[in-house]
Amino acid sequence: MGASIAEHLITQVAGRHPEIPENTAGTVRLDLSDGGRTEHWYLTIDHQDVRVARSSEDADMVVRADREVFERLAEGSPRLVAAQLRNDITVQGDVRLLMALRRLFPGPPGARHPREAERDAAARPAPGTGA
Repeated sequence: MGASIAEHLITQVAGRHPEIPENTAGTVRLDLSDGGRTEHWYLTIDHQDVRVARSSEDADMVVRADREVFERLAEGSPRLVAAQLRNDITVQGDVRLLMALRRLFPGPPGARHPREAERDAAARPAPGTGA
């Protein structure tokens, strides 16, 4: 298994994220259920900067799921929105923040941004050119 959700939040989520729109601001609480116990993580998104803390304070959006689901999200599978559509997670509050949150979790292993894939394809010689 890869990095735990705690490691992911501390090392990958906390910090600056230019991929988040500059006008995004709000708070997100992640509630991780594990055998009758709930662990709370609190994210403050402020114009591409994300601060991570342990807190059960009220937030603009609350995402709830089993710890196992969050652990899989930290590894890149499933995607956040797919997990919501399958009811693996529940989201309450300002769901506009969900689009920012999905940028903080990796894609599936080996996934690449479409622009990167297009650049690689354009750099390859055309079939049959012998180049």
